[in-house]
Amino acid sequence: MNTIAKLNLQDEDTLDSLWSLQHKAYRLEAERIGFDAIPPLLETRDMLRNCEENFYGCLDEDGDLMGAVATEEEDVDSLTITRMMVSPDHFRQGIAGRLLEHVFGLYPSKNRFIVSTGRKNDPAVSLYLKHGFTPVSAAEVAPGVELVEFHRAGGRTH
Repeated sequence: MNTIAKLNLQDEDTLDSLWSLQHKAYRLEAERIGFDAIPPLLETRDMLRNCEENFYGCLDEDGDLMGAVATEEEDVDSLTITRMMVSPDHFRQGIAGRLLEHVFGLYPSKNRFIVSTGRKNDPAVSLYLKHGFTPVSAAEVAPGVELVEFHRAGGRTH
């Protein structure tokens, strides 16, 4: 059985695994939405190490990183899911859903969870809708590239 744990980005092996995963996952999203300037793809290892987000990883039995989610507390009532990534080797195994549910469980007092993704990123849109998120706004971030923001009420289980 795989486990979900908070990731220590000061650990070089953890940082390398996360950076590699981030690039694999976001390169596929970039292809899907037709936009390659996604911020995580432009990030260096040092930028990742020093970011203010909290990362949680889904690890297999050997301790290898299969997926990760990052969060940032915007305010006392809201939590933003800033990144969601799953290794292409582990697509369609429920990892992203488990990571979301883990985050919901860690922050039971939050009134709202926020996440954004490209409108053309069908797997992510489906994931968020399945886990109780609803689209609240959309913005064109580049010609032909629309980013959709989703909200989910907190303080409840799905």
